[in-house]
Amino acid sequence: MNPLYMKEKPIFPLVLSMSYPMVLSMLVNSLYNIVDSYFVAKISEEAMTALSLVYPLQNLVNAVGVGFGIGVNAAVAFFLGAGDQRSANRSVSQGILLNLVHGLLLTVGCLVGMPAFLRLFTADAQVISYGLRYSHIVFLFSTVITVEVSYEKIFQAVGRMKVSMVSMLAGCVLNIVLDPIFIFGLGFIPAMGIEGAALATGLGQVLTLLIYLVLFRRGGMPIRFQVNRESLGGGIWRRLYLVGIPAALNMALPSLLVTALNGILAVYSQVYVLILGIYYKLQTFIYLTANGIVQGIRPLVGFNYGAGEPERVRSIHRTALGLGLVIMLAGTLICLLVPEQLIGLFSENPQTLREGAQALRIISAGFVVSAVSVMTSGTLEGLGKGFPSLVISLIRYLAIIPLAFVLSRLLGAVGVWHSFWMTELLAAGVSLALYRMYLIHR
Repeated sequence: MNPLYMKEKPIFPLVLSMSYPMVLSMLVNSLYNIVDSYFVAKISEEAMTALSLVYPLQNLVNAVGVGFGIGVNAAVAFFLGAGDQRSANRSVSQGILLNLVHGLLLTVGCLVGMPAFLRLFTADAQVISYGLRYSHIVFLFSTVITVEVSYEKIFQAVGRMKVSMVSMLAGCVLNIVLDPIFIFGLGFIPAMGIEGAALATGLGQVLTLLIYLVLFRRGGMPIRFQVNRESLGGGIWRRLYLVGIPAALNMALPSLLVTALNGILAVYSQVYVLILGIYYKLQTFIYLTANGIVQGIRPLVGFNYGAGEPERVRSIHRTALGLGLVIMLAGTLICLLVPEQLIGLFSENPQTLREGAQALRIISAGFVVSAVSVMTSGTLEGLGKGFPSLVISLIRYLAIIPLAFVLSRLLGAVGVWHSFWMTELLAAGVSLALYRMYLIHR
């Protein structure tokens, strides 16, 4: 990481140079969910529904890994900006080891709890069977995910965004290639059905981790991973959790939201549960792309904040917000113009197509305004302000639940779709207030 580059390069090209590799990475990464679901939907609508029900716990694993990785990212960027090499190294060492432990705990918890979790939302024996067969394989890779994203955030913290892009691209391409082969069979490889989809996803994640490990060891990194008394001291773990816990909760909240909404929608029809699952697969293409901008600016914000450059921090935020608005506007237009075609990627059921298209048109009304909360939350995380960032996410992902429940009683399932854009308006207002509190008046 070149200090002059980070502190003196004009903001717009700086943000673009740091963000575009991550935007491309997130675009490709979103294909993980979409391609997986596309091929699983070819098995049956019950298999796709099972994938939708397993999704919240899959997201929980990613949330813990990525959320704690954000804590590592913020600490490494801050200490490098402040010129404290020893603390930066400690952040790397403690972050990787702690996320390894997180992955092991999540593996056990998800495997043990999955049968009861599925039965909360469906009594369909076929759906439950598909869900268990998929989850029993995919959750075996939980530790791979948590360690992988630790390295991802470390590379991002030192400005090596292209490493993340290449690593994630390689894993996603492998997943895309293996999905149809493992699901439907090819040559000597037998058809494994939904288990094949889980295995393809896991092997893609393994490849990504292996690339990170090789490049970290041979890539001339300015930081080190060590396991000794020196690297594990200094109380760095407290700082990592101070940002990591709120960030993990930020990312885990969608799991709670989807679980709660599944419960509300299941009262009306399993079709609506399927539609919600399809929406969350599709929206990753929009929100993960915006998250690429967030990942690009976090180290910039942390570095410039540590270097005492508050005006550059504010300029970085404004630039990211403008880029986020463009992405969200594009997503809105796509959902308004071709909603039936998007739903048709995962179902041929006329009712699912009709109701799903209506859902996309309504929910997309909140996309553009959500850019305010997404970018403000990311900037606050870069500053190490985990709690105010968590407040934004609590509004986006918890306030919607009682609103969805009330509107569903008044309007039926369509009331749940309206609760999305209403909640985004509220979250944007709170985000603007927090922006003024932490970035304008300080």
